[in-house]
Amino acid sequence: MLLLIGSAVFMHSSLAAQTGPAGAAIEAETTQHFQALLRLDTSNPPGNELLAVTYLKQVLDKAGIQNQVFASDSNRPNLVARIKGNGKKRPILVMGHTDVVTVDPKKWTHPPFGAVRDGGYIYGRGAVDDKDNLVASLMLVLMLQRSKATLDRDVIFLAESGEEGTPQVGAQFMIDQHLDAINAEFCLAEGGGVVRTGGEVRRANVGTTEKEPRAVELVARGPAGHGSVPQQSNAVAVLTAAVGKVVTWTPPLRINETTGSYFRTLATMVASDVADRYRAVLNPDPKVSGPAAQWLLNNEPQHWSMLHTSLVPTVLEAGYRYNVIPSEAKATIDVRLHPDENQDTFLDDVRKVINDPRVEVRWARERYRPAGGSSLNTEAFAVIQEQTKKHYGTVV
Repeated sequence: MLLLIGSAVFMHSSLAAQTGPAGAAIEAETTQHFQALLRLDTSNPPGNELLAVTYLKQVLDKAGIQNQVFASDSNRPNLVARIKGNGKKRPILVMGHTDVVTVDPKKWTHPPFGAVRDGGYIYGRGAVDDKDNLVASLMLVLMLQRSKATLDRDVIFLAESGEEGTPQVGAQFMIDQHLDAINAEFCLAEGGGVVRTGGEVRRANVGTTEKEPRAVELVARGPAGHGSVPQQSNAVAVLTAAVGKVVTWTPPLRINETTGSYFRTLATMVASDVADRYRAVLNPDPKVSGPAAQWLLNNEPQHWSMLHTSLVPTVLEAGYRYNVIPSEAKATIDVRLHPDENQDTFLDDVRKVINDPRVEVRWARERYRPAGGSSLNTEAFAVIQEQTKKHYGTVV
């Protein structure tokens, strides 16, 4: 939270340096709002984000902070609040989403919507995705309002609905219908995070670009029939063979400004043998980078995924009785496209890998807004680096 506050207001460090009784009061208030929001069941589906927006609006209204509600579905609204600056610079947007993914309460130690505090932790669905960022953004605008600080830019707070798979009521709706309400030079949202060792912050990760999540469907078709009579073009068999080819395919390794900087910096913070592999994976010679990438896949798959488009089968659909050969079988592949991947030709690449005309390859959904990116050479990133060093004593 301190990093968000210090970064968002761009060097109004007096806000982020609260200690003693003032700091304790801020922590107590933050915890109060955090637990209150965690106790609201905004599982998506169905969403019910109105519960969270109603709470936030009451807090903002009481504080005298300008805010407005935007909704394409009355039960799934978005809220925008604004702290005015002098307009010398374009606004900065801080945001969090109010919905959470669904949950099976039987698998939880504490009730998922109980916000129970136990052993130094607060347990609840949405505690780290994304009601933590939601509360940090709320506290930012509350503290700015109280401080009467002179700002060179407006600070906008967006409480977004529908992030967990229904952007048509949230971000997409706001961009398409109300861009003027959230238009900003910089946006701080979920992602990144800090890595701790023994309770101490080891490093802070900041995401300046994203892979593009897109689902690909593989559909195999063949003659229906009775399970007692084998078919050479059994749709299930054709599909599973296609899925196997996709799983074993390794798309090209890709390095960009963000990942290059990340691995170069990370190489200064790890054991020498690991550092050598991080540096090797950046080498343009595939004879050097290839073995290093394979090591990442075997030992640090999350880091491997940062450098490649990834394809993971997640859903299989076929048949309705064990003794009936279905005429169609479908697999859904969770694809995370590297920012430098060519989306227009990607499906053709998948078709070449499968190499079977009996398998249709298609996007599960056609309309996507490509993920944007942000240069490392910006005022925002420089301030994030400075605030990270100040509060955590480490690097971004």
